[in-house]
Amino acid sequence: METNGYPVEVLDDQGSATVQVRARVPEALRSCHTAIVDGYLVEGHVPVREIERMLAERPEFLGLAVAGMPVGSPGMQVEGADPEPFDVMAFDSSGNVEVFASYGG
Repeated sequence: METNGYPVEVLDDQGSATVQVRARVPEALRSCHTAIVDGYLVEGHVPVREIERMLAERPEFLGLAVAGMPVGSPGMQVEGADPEPFDVMAFDSSGNVEVFASYGG
């Protein structure tokens, strides 16, 4: 995010699962990083392009998530490894989940 011009404040919280539960990130979408970006939740390795789209469109959901840590997602590039397809999922406070964007495959 910093390399794309966004200010970042990092809080190293060893209880990330507690943060994810409190933030209402659906269990199936949880990953290694949870962020709050202008009131929206961003879970995992979500491409900046989709965060910017969310901020421009201001949809009525809690946030975006990329489950797990797929190879080829932002920050998960592995030299010599083919990128894995992944979906960026939107989720709301009722537990509804839908595809916001797809990458690869």
